[in-house]
Amino acid sequence: MPNTIRPYSQQLSKPQFDDPSKVVGWLGAVQAQNYTMAKWAVGLRLKSGNLQTVDKALEKGEILRIHVMRPTWHFVTAEDIRWMLALSAQRIRATNFWLAEDLKMGITKDHYHQCNRLFEKMLEGHKSLTKEEIGQELNQRGFPIDNHGITRFLMHAETEGLICSGVDKNQKPTYALLEERVPPVSPLSKEEALAKLAHNYFRSHSPASLQDFVWWSGLSVTEARQAIGSIHSELVSDRYAPQELFVHESCPGTASPDETLHLLPSYDEYLLGYKDRSGVILPEHYAKAYNTWGIFYPVILHRGKLIGNWQKKGKGKGMKIETSYFEPSINLESGLIQAAIEKYKSFHLS
Repeated sequence: MPNTIRPYSQQLSKPQFDDPSKVVGWLGAVQAQNYTMAKWAVGLRLKSGNLQTVDKALEKGEILRIHVMRPTWHFVTAEDIRWMLALSAQRIRATNFWLAEDLKMGITKDHYHQCNRLFEKMLEGHKSLTKEEIGQELNQRGFPIDNHGITRFLMHAETEGLICSGVDKNQKPTYALLEERVPPVSPLSKEEALAKLAHNYFRSHSPASLQDFVWWSGLSVTEARQAIGSIHSELVSDRYAPQELFVHESCPGTASPDETLHLLPSYDEYLLGYKDRSGVILPEHYAKAYNTWGIFYPVILHRGKLIGNWQKKGKGKGMKIETSYFEPSINLESGLIQAAIEKYKSFHLS
């Protein structure tokens, strides 16, 4: 069941949206550790559009890149960024403190406070600065810091709702003040936020289990149970293999296997969004899709299953896509892979 319904819930089969922010909002969040690949993750799920369509949504602040949930980089919508930050900020801040202590960086709370005030001064007036530019500014203002240190200070500022992604510079991500990028909205209570997170996850990742939701969201098991319970009327519970899976009411009751072949980016939600991935890839092939250090590779999806890898070689009109399959017995029509390659090239070159 996961490999037939998930391509539809994930907007890979019969996508519904032309607006990149609608895609991100539907998915709840899109992991954006690899900035370029994350843009393709959004573009792959659009009915129509290209890289410029996604870049425009990022430039306008309709989509923002920030650390939330597990925590790691994610694309989230302007509408969702504040309540998602509020829900996960304490956990991310604690992780950030621990990382600084583990590296024996000697950062104090007063240091974080001082750095936040410097961020406000250097970014006010709708400025967008790269990480490197911010590091240079801090050094010039008498706050010497290395690359590891600036990472800790930037993440802390994110958790306090001070900064988020700005406008790209030469295709590089930047930081800007959240208050200048996103208009204020009414806050959600924790109960409302939990319910909304569960709603967004299960409508876009069904079928999925409690353990899948815990992994994706970074919530405790107790919080995740509460979140699922708050939307129980939207979910159909189904026993599948050794675990209980939940299917959102918006998903098709039955679905034919998706015959389209998809070139999924690295860190794609189709694989990364679940703790148990055995429904879409055989365990003996896990190492070809991701490694033990959390690095995820670009993979090929067909009929709901991950069947191989792909990689881009070259740039512009000289771009080529190389493919390989997990099993030598896989034999696909050449038209399927060619259509997927043309879709990827069209997204980046049109």
